[in-house]
This record gives sequence, structure tokens and C-alpha cells, in this order.
Amino acid sequence: MHPLLLVLALQATQLPAHTNARPDPFLGVIRTQLAGHALSAAPGFTFDRTFVEGGPLQVSVDPIEHPSIQGANGYLFVVQHKTLEQWINDRTLVDARGVAQTVWFPGNDLAGNATDVLFGPVSGDAGDSFGVGYDLVIDLNWNNVLDDGDLIDGLQAQPGLWVVAPPQLPGQHAVTEVLYSGGAWLGQDLYYPSDIANLGQLPVVVVSHGNGHNYTWYDHIGYHLASWGCIVMSHQNNTGPGPDSASLTTLTNTDYLLGNLATIAGGALQGHVDSHRIVWIGHSRGGEGVARAYDRLFDGTAPLPVNFGIGDIKLVSSIAPTDFLGPASAFPHAVPYHLWVGGADSDVTGCADCDICQSFHLFGRAQGVRHSISLHGVGHGDFHDGGGDEWHAGPCWVGRPDTHVLMKTELVPLVKWYTEGTQASTDFFWRQWESFQPPGEPNSPCVVVDREYIEGPESGKRVIDDYQTNTATNLSSSGGGVSADVDNLIENRLDDPNSGFSYAAGEQMNGMTHASGADNNPGTRGCSFGWSNADRSYALEILPALGDLSDFRHVSFRACQMTHDVNTIPVLGDLAFGLALTDAQGRTAEINISAYGGGLEEPYQRTGCGTGPGWANEFETIRIPLEDFRRVERALDLSRLRSVEFRVGPSHGDALGRIGLDDVEFTRD
Repeated sequence: MHPLLLVLALQATQLPAHTNARPDPFLGVIRTQLAGHALSAAPGFTFDRTFVEGGPLQVSVDPIEHPSIQGANGYLFVVQHKTLEQWINDRTLVDARGVAQTVWFPGNDLAGNATDVLFGPVSGDAGDSFGVGYDLVIDLNWNNVLDDGDLIDGLQAQPGLWVVAPPQLPGQHAVTEVLYSGGAWLGQDLYYPSDIANLGQLPVVVVSHGNGHNYTWYDHIGYHLASWGCIVMSHQNNTGPGPDSASLTTLTNTDYLLGNLATIAGGALQGHVDSHRIVWIGHSRGGEGVARAYDRLFDGTAPLPVNFGIGDIKLVSSIAPTDFLGPASAFPHAVPYHLWVGGADSDVTGCADCDICQSFHLFGRAQGVRHSISLHGVGHGDFHDGGGDEWHAGPCWVGRPDTHVLMKTELVPLVKWYTEGTQASTDFFWRQWESFQPPGEPNSPCVVVDREYIEGPESGKRVIDDYQTNTATNLSSSGGGVSADVDNLIENRLDDPNSGFSYAAGEQMNGMTHASGADNNPGTRGCSFGWSNADRSYALEILPALGDLSDFRHVSFRACQMTHDVNTIPVLGDLAFGLALTDAQGRTAEINISAYGGGLEEPYQRTGCGTGPGWANEFETIRIPLEDFRRVERALDLSRLRSVEFRVGPSHGDALGRIGLDDVEFTRD
């Protein structure tokens, strides 16, 4: 079972009685969510799972759900996470900060009760792991014991919250680097913790460079991940003939490393390599090459490796990959797939006139869980640390130093999740950059980060519309009706129909680059629509058989602003609109997506692909907790939801706009 399935939503409820004869020792203790952050609009506060050491951390109690809290005060304890049995054995409250904090809850809503957690920062130092688990307790009778009437965020298998060390900072290990060669196309640059003799078996990260690049240009990846307890090997890559030959050198170099541990680095790695936890990262032609290497394993195409198999590859990550080979071979199948794209890339440009330059094709083909991160102002050469041209074009260039900080921030939670299942990682995959970033990150206005995250089918998500079947605009892929009065609604392949991003009234998929003309797989369709100075709606029916969403955590969708569009150009900022859920009794709750830190990001204002500024459409994932809708409309019945509706126009956000939309679904997290 994938680790994502193990993370359950925390529900605000009193603990149920045990089914055995032993009386429940915590019958009077109230389990509820406490940790989160204040919002700029309704519902005013949202509960979170992961926090970064030194960053914002607040608590609040809902006085509607817990009326006795209004006007109450007590001690706030941040306690090292304990299992239920550990709590049974010892109810004593010991604050991890050294002292408990006095708190008071005077408000009549969550926003009014929001309180900063002080006396910090709360430590996120978990050694090589990622995230320290804590339980939060509000001790209302001031007796330093968890007992009747107290509130706890925790008291279950998972902690109430995670605190992580800033992932862009080095881990706890000094790093040793070794250069060596095993023969033709087997030059390798190895990074490992200097104290590896004292460690167990570590995951392996293999880096495959791009054409014209060098395998020694990835110190920022090698040193950083090795300091966090990984073994990293960057290798010579035969990219000249193309990504297919690059895929062979990825396979042979991975196999060589694993087959020669007794001699490489004097045998320092012997007994410390976990060959069943491998991550492939490739750049440019090497980025396409790692996807092709996985495709070779999937197809059983010779030569096959001796020392590892397809099940040992836990993640494939492509940095600005090309797409020479097309859908049959540049194909990550169902392996977890991650994509990096720089908006200022002047090599693998992403322009509509160049199918081999559109990196998002590989993301669109992926059949399992998939991620992407788009970075405005980042050039092709900014992703490595070698010399020479950064290959960038467009305004607001970010440059290598800041790009590398952003890469480190993404890499640590990503690699830790897929090699160790560290549950604190997953918030980094989808929470909006504007409101969730580690302290010390680059703060230039040029730094713009958009994330896509789509869970795989094994997650148990419930899809309302992924636009792959029932392609008429009045019927969703789940079989429900679609009602809309928006402008120019269309469903189609996510592929710009011509050679530039210039606006044309009849091109409703303008700026889309998630598919090529050869792509007809299930991941490449979506819809788009607009509105102009009037309130409009796009509503998807939830069939009764699908309407019990009470055990789901979020409603989720991917969306983007449409580049060059006449409704996009006047805004040129984050685009805001409302999302509404309606139940079988007609009760509706609406939340504006901008409440969580930002709306949909404007397209990068680069020129050169058509007339005027504006580059390819950048999707980002928006997720909103279902419990937040209940706090807007308390009577909303999550077990009988009947529609999810996008409400646009001046009463709901921006007066005009045009968006692309895909993957409207409910997730269990």
C-alpha cells in the first residue's frame, strides 16, 4: 500500500468508547484539530498538518463546535508525539519548548481565536528523517495532565502535526565526494555521508545530465541530498545521439554502481546501499532519457540491468526534458513522476512551434501520481552548477543561486517521501507557495512558483471530471450533468493548435502544452472557459452514488490562466474566483480560492512565441479542505453532496478572466 493511503483526516470529535471491556481512559478528552494558520477570508482559519521550523504556526479552537471554549483560558502544550498506549501509560504534559504557553480564546469564530505558538521555534530536527511529530494539548484545568475537558490534536497513530527543518538547509552529515570511472561512458561523481560507516542502508539518487552538460555539474544536488542521508551518483551520459542512448547510460551506470560497491570509494558504500530505493533525476535530453529508461524496464527491452529491477525505481524526475521520442517511448508509465520547468528556458523553450521542446508532454503521459513545479524566470542552465550560458530569455531572471535554493527545497521532501514515506513531505507537493514556504527562501518578486500534483488511482480519490471520457461539455466523465453559462466553453486536448501563443478568438486551447498531436492517452484532455464583467457559473453534478464524501479530506482541481487572452491581459495578477459545494438539501458553501494565499498565477510575461508577452499556460493544483466548507455553512451535509461549482465574475473574485481546468476530484490525502 502506498504511504499516502495511511494518512487519515483528523476529525473534530470526542473519542469513541473502546469496544472491549476496559473503560476508555480518555472518554472526557476532546480530540480536535488545533494547528493551522489564519486566512484572509472565509472560513478565516484552516487546519494544517506540516509546519516549517521558524515559520508561522498558530492554534485555534472552533467555538461553534466547542462552545465551552469561548472566553476560556489554559495552558498550550506542544508535546512530543505519543501513541495511544504511551498516553495511557503517562498522561503527564511536558512541553517540548521547555515551558507551556498561556492561551485565551475570546473570539466567537476560528479567526477570532487564532493564537501564535510562541517560545519557539518548535524544533523540526529529525536527523536524516523529515519531520518531527508533535501533539498539541490545551490544558483547561491547569494541572499539567491530559484529562477530562482538555483538548488534544493527536491521541492517535499519527501526530497532531509535523514540524520540519527548512529543507533548503544542509542536513546533519558532512559529505565525501569521489570521482572515478568504470570505463567508456561510466565516469561517475559520487557523493555520500562521510560517516556512512555508522549508518544503515541508504537510498540511491542517480543524476543523468543533458546534452552539452557535464556530470560534475550537479554538486548542489549531490552535496545537499548526501547531507540528508542519501547516496548520490551523477554519471557521464551519452546524450549526443539522443535520449534513447542517454537511457542506456542511465541503466548501465546505475547497474555499475550497484555491482561494484566492494571497490568504489574503497568499499565505503558496501553494506550501506539500498538497491530497492532508487531515484532517477535527469536534465534536458537526460530528463527524457530517465523516462525512456523506465519505459525500457517496463517493456523488457535489452539490455536489462543485473543488479536492480523496475520495482526498485521509486521516483523518476525530469528537469526541463525534451520530447524527441514521443508518447511510445518518452513514457513514465505509472511510476511516480516529477517534472521541473523553467519559464525562461531558451533551450527547451516550451514554445508552441516546437513539439520536442514541450516538457509537459511527459507529465501528461504519466499514469500514476505526478508532480510538476514551474519556476518563472529560470533558464535551462540555471538547473545545473556548471559554467557557461544559463540559456535564459524573458523578464525577471532568477539566476543559479536562487534556483538552487528552490531546487533543494523541493528535492528533500520529494526524495524523502518516495524513499522513506515521511508523511510531513506531502504538504510541499500542493500547498501554494505564496502561503507555504520555508523561512530564508529567496524573496525576490521574480521568484514565482507553481505546483501541480495529481494523485494516482491507487490513492482512492473520487474523480468527478477528468475530461477523458464523455467529452461533450454537458456531461462529466463520472456521468453527471454539467450546467454552465460561462463564455466559450470547450473540452479538448491540452495542445495549442498552432505555432505560437498569439490570441485568436477561435483557439480555446491557446497556450496549452501538456500534449502533442501524437498524444491520445487519458492524461491529455481538459476544458477552458471565460467570463467578462458578469457573474457566471460552471457546475458539475455529483451523482448520488458518488455523493458521500464524508471520509474524504479535500476537493481538488488543476487550473491555469490562459495566456495572451483578452480577458487575461487586463488582470496580469493572481486570478480569484469562488468554489462552491451544494448538498442534497440545497445548502451551499462557497470559498474564494484566494483565501489560501493566492489565486491562479498569471502567465510568465516572456515574448517571442507569437505576438505580445505571455508564455505557456501554467497549471497549478488548488486543494481546499472539505471541513472548511462546513465552517462556512454548518449544515452542509458532506455525506450527500450534489454539485461542485466554479463561480466566477465580479461577485466572486475578478470581473473577467479565462481559465483552463482539469482533474476535478475529491482526495483522501
